[in-house]
Amino acid sequence: PCAPRPSPAAVLAEVIKAFGAPENAQRMEEARDNACNDMGKMLQFLLPVATQIQQDVIKAYGFSNDGEGVLKFARLIKSYESQDPEIASMSGKLKAMFLPPMTLPPHGAGSGGVAAS
Repeated sequence: PCAPRPSPAAVLAEVIKAFGAPENAQRMEEARDNACNDMGKMLQFLLPVATQIQQDVIKAYGFSNDGEGVLKFARLIKSYESQDPEIASMSGKLKAMFLPPMTLPPHGAGSGGVAAS
């Protein structure tokens, strides 16, 4: 019999947990070191590792075990983000794990300033 499809939030939580596993955290750390905060190298070193970690998790949930499966998963999550704040929050957390923090030029209050409410 077919297993019931888990909620996207459950799968997303599994993926985030996988990134937290010591061996995966180590792999991400090494890739990050190799990339030296260079955006081009980030894509070259970090993305394949991040994709691999996601594939290992989502293939158990019926996604194909390749880049296409990861893209489908990403699109599914994106489609739920607007309806589900929990998914939006976890999705942000996941992206923060393998996307470098973007250094944006300060605007408005800047650092240390108090934002007007």
